[in-house]
Amino acid sequence: MGFDPRQWPSGNPQPRRVTTNIDALLAENEALRREVQQLRRRLALLERPPRPAGSPRWSAAAPASPPPPPRVTPEQVQRWGEALAAQSGWRELRLGDAGSGLQGVIQELDRRSFHPGLSLEQRLDRLAAGLGRDLQQALGAGPPSRKRLAILAAFALYGPSASEWLEDAPMRVVAELRQRQQQLEQPGPQRRRGRRTSTHQRSTDRPSGDQPHGDPGRLDALRVLGLEWGASRQAIKTAHRRLVKQHHPDMGGQAEDFHRVNAAYQLLMA
Repeated sequence: MGFDPRQWPSGNPQPRRVTTNIDALLAENEALRREVQQLRRRLALLERPPRPAGSPRWSAAAPASPPPPPRVTPEQVQRWGEALAAQSGWRELRLGDAGSGLQGVIQELDRRSFHPGLSLEQRLDRLAAGLGRDLQQALGAGPPSRKRLAILAAFALYGPSASEWLEDAPMRVVAELRQRQQQLEQPGPQRRRGRRTSTHQRSTDRPSGDQPHGDPGRLDALRVLGLEWGASRQAIKTAHRRLVKQHHPDMGGQAEDFHRVNAAYQLLMA
């Protein structure tokens, strides 16, 4: 209840009473409050720093996860190169070309790999995500050198386990690279003698009609371990342990067989 102030000064001794709608005032006040909140939100959006072009809308609010550490660093490459250069027989390793030296060894290993159509970097990335890319970045750009090619040849030979061999057994690495180089430079019929074992058999040695539909590289890897398509992870581990003992050089086996078994296991378990 109230009165109309416009009627107070006029000679009317009794001011006219008026009725105020309290509910309407409260509703208007609430509408004004919501409008003020909306204006504040718009102002906050205008003051926010601009979002980079092409980035998703949620990226500004979501914290960016730190990139994983590189699998191979330039410091490791330098240390490996110095360790290899200090070994006996290092000077016998040559740069070579497509059919000789370290370059020939790398190409021959690529040709005999499970994915001959891929480069060494691509094959290493399949075995361990980012390994091939990190290796190339750690080696850096520049002309081929003996140290650079020897490290590449070691990764072509040992796969992801090359880091352990380069750290713990550089003498063994140099000796095996020398042996590969000598085998490569021998006449064709003498490069490979003797009967091929089951470790060397590939899918081309078997009838093509019974091959299942799947990745040919994985199929080759399974047959290296003496398994069939669809073998369980436990069966792969068991076969790997058995063949590693059988072909380990310290147990009288051939280094090439040993490395093929390891490479097959790493491919299947990746």
